[in-house]
Order: sequence, then structure tokens, then C-alpha cells
Amino acid sequence: MPVISPAAPADLGAVARIYAHYVTDTVVTFEETPPTVADWRARHDDLAARGLPFLVATVDGEVAGYAYAGPWRPKPAYRHTVEDSVYLAPGFTGRGLGRALLAAVLDGCAAAGMRQVVAVIADTGSDASAALHRRLGFANAGRLTAVGHKHGRWVDTVLMQRALPVVAGG
Repeated sequence: MPVISPAAPADLGAVARIYAHYVTDTVVTFEETPPTVADWRARHDDLAARGLPFLVATVDGEVAGYAYAGPWRPKPAYRHTVEDSVYLAPGFTGRGLGRALLAAVLDGCAAAGMRQVVAVIADTGSDASAALHRRLGFANAGRLTAVGHKHGRWVDTVLMQRALPVVAGG
């Protein structure tokens, strides 16, 4: 049974390793150099200061995946809109961890007073990420054609969006 909890500094090495796989071996992210643990610590601290969720899923004590929500754009008028990210360690896909992580991130975003969540999904030929987002209430919001170039190929992104419930005081 997976345990979903806030990411702790001790989890960030595993987070860095999980993401490094996607950076070096896939076009799922347009990042080309894996962030260091120090980079992840800075991101973790920034999101915590903003009151935004950064969560890990552990299975038998091992970090099997992570998810967080960060600012969608830096301009002040976007302050109530976030972009979600969900990544699972190889070997831990297809077990419902992505759904559990994303659902918990959405709850954390609503509690933080966010109003909209945007997913920017690389169109890799697999529908897994878009299907996950659809199952949790995201709708298609558009496609950006050939906006990324990685590993010798042009990659589209699919934009999806979900409104969050208004929480008292939000």
C-alpha cells in the first residue's frame, strides 16, 4: 500500500534520480540536464514558502514517485493558477500511484487557494499522462505543435486544465 506524504529533504535524492531518468532517456520533459539535489532542495523550499504541495509516494519505504504544483507563469495575475507535475520511478507505473499523487496535489492546491491547474503534457505517443489527467477531471485546453526539440525529434505539448473548488477564504 503506498503512502502519500509531503516530501522531506531526505526524499530529494530519490526525486532527483527519478526525474533524471525522464530527462536523459525520454522526451516526457523538455529539460535536457538533470537538476541536482541542491536544485530540488531550492524548488522544494520555494514551493513550501508558497504553501504549494510537493508530495512523495513511498512503497515499502522506497520513494516510488513524486508530484508537486508550481506557479504556472511568473506574472502576478497568474498567482491563482498552477502547473502540476507527476513522475513515477520506472517499475512503479500502472499501480495507481500517479492517480493517488495527482489527487493529493489537487487537494493541496485547493487548500492553498489555487483556482486553476494546468497540465503541460509532452505528446510522446503514449496517452497515459493525458488519460490520468482526464480521469481526475482535466479537460483538453489546446495543443502546441513542435514546440520542443529533444533526442532528435520535434515534440508537441498537450495542454489540459482543471478548475478547483473554491475553498472558504480562497
